[in-house]
Amino acid sequence: MMGTFASVLATKKIRTHTDRFQANVEGDIENVEGVLKITVIRVHYVLKLNPKEEDDARWAMENYVEKCPAAMSVTGCIGIEHSLELVAE
Repeated sequence: MMGTFASVLATKKIRTHTDRFQANVEGDIENVEGVLKITVIRVHYVLKLNPKEEDDARWAMENYVEKCPAAMSVTGCIGIEHSLELVAE
């Protein structure tokens, strides 16, 4: 998911080098009818950018999931929540 988001950000010329872009990921594993299942994945992105790039970054956040093979593979089976924290450089 992070790679797809970075690719979409790149279309807007927003740099995502390791010192500028990170993802913190956590999930929930629950007992569903006697079987342990991953039920939710939460991804919190942190992106350093020029304030002029904020609108493009928010657009990328709203549009990357439908281009993401990983997210599309589990949609309907595992809930995906994502958030974006923008930090001015």
